[in-house]
Amino acid sequence: MSRELYACICAEEFPAQALLRLRTDLAVEAVVVLDGMPPVETVCSLNRAARMKGAEPGMTKLECETIAGLHRLARSEEMEAATRAVLLECAAQFSPRIEAVQAGMDCGCVLDITGTERLFGAPAVLAGRLKDALATAGLRAAVAVSGNFHTARLKAATTRGVTLVPAGHEAIALSRLPVEVLQLPNETAETLAIWGIRTLGELAALPEADLVARLGQQARDWRKLAWGEFEHAFQPTEEGFLLEEHCAFETAVEQIDSLLFVAARMIDCLATRAAGRALSLASLRVTMRLEAGLAYERAIRPALPTVDRKFLLKLLQLEVAAHPPQAGVLAITLSATPGQASKVQLGLFAPQTPEPTRLDVTLARLKAIVGEDRVGSPALEDTHRPGSFRMEGFRVGVTAASLDAAHSAPARMALRRMRPPSPVQVWLDAQKPVTFFDRQQRYRVAAAYGPWKTSGCWWSTETWNTEEWDVLAEGSNGAAIACLLVHDCARHKWELEAVYD
Repeated sequence: MSRELYACICAEEFPAQALLRLRTDLAVEAVVVLDGMPPVETVCSLNRAARMKGAEPGMTKLECETIAGLHRLARSEEMEAATRAVLLECAAQFSPRIEAVQAGMDCGCVLDITGTERLFGAPAVLAGRLKDALATAGLRAAVAVSGNFHTARLKAATTRGVTLVPAGHEAIALSRLPVEVLQLPNETAETLAIWGIRTLGELAALPEADLVARLGQQARDWRKLAWGEFEHAFQPTEEGFLLEEHCAFETAVEQIDSLLFVAARMIDCLATRAAGRALSLASLRVTMRLEAGLAYERAIRPALPTVDRKFLLKLLQLEVAAHPPQAGVLAITLSATPGQASKVQLGLFAPQTPEPTRLDVTLARLKAIVGEDRVGSPALEDTHRPGSFRMEGFRVGVTAASLDAAHSAPARMALRRMRPPSPVQVWLDAQKPVTFFDRQQRYRVAAAYGPWKTSGCWWSTETWNTEEWDVLAEGSNGAAIACLLVHDCARHKWELEAVYD
């Protein structure tokens, strides 16, 4: 059996990384993250550029204002939660057994990679691929691999890049680390400082019996940690797969172009995460937090699931342009519903069909011109009202069963509705139409069948009361016509509703 092997991921300064992952415009700027209640906010996290300018953790907001070129951002727990989910998704690509660990402002997790050599290669190769996957997701993290859980955790928290600890060399790898990495109680840390114990190597060299006699039974565990021999019961976490990205702004964003600049990065992250699980994006829901406590929410549903970033961004642009926010945007959230990508295999000599993305963009542009309620697929309403229907979103969902049913259905006469109905003048004889005129020519009725009376909604303002007549008529030019005449009894009006083909 393979010996135990663990890989630890540690993303330092996690609050700052969570805020900058989607803000590519601040990638090379000096940024500090402020936490706390005004006016006593202090720096809880910062990037390397801010350290080079002289910023330090614990500085007050007033002290940060004295440093030129320093961007100050408020800490966002929502963005940290979304970024933590991205980190765990990247780790899940290499192992299903993951335990989350966190120390201070760093965030990470430990992967059980025992027996994964045949899938991902040697531990060094796996660690490199893991680090590259995190970098693709916009995260900067250190990766340490060891046969001991806590050795991998401590090395990842105190080093950068990729670190491999060979079997049996755990104590040597930990010997130079400061005692502070064990997060000892203050009293114990002061005692070790008085003794002159500064590193884990010096702590491991102390006699176990004397150490326990002076510091208690817990000192045995600290000494085992320094030797890299402390055992750990692995507790894997079960994280759900949620495609969601959140970004908060320090000031309200009013320009749509600036908003779409950030949304493009969010869509790219969502598409990458979905593609990592062989999925596509079936729909996008846009939620914005606006000034004055207002909210904004829209949904984008392409005809077919896709991971085309430019196409989804174009749909979002058209949707926001057609329904702009009513105030400045303070935060934006994009949540996606995963779906299976459609696959169409064409024949060898079949012509190439238009791309489905062109249809969605065309429909979005038509909605912006004529209105959302005038574009889509008609659906009959559950009513006896003649010609009553509603418009629903267009969907590509033709199945083989529906095609077979359509081919097997018997041929019927087509009824071509006129939108809107044409007003006509009708002459009656014995309560039956005998002649009608449609402003172009006069028709003589050869046969009339009816009336078929319908009425409903008498309790509302949308009541109707009509009589329908199927007539065969001959025009003044000798042309025959079969049509449907409707008499609106409430308005005393006749209309040519439809023509039979």
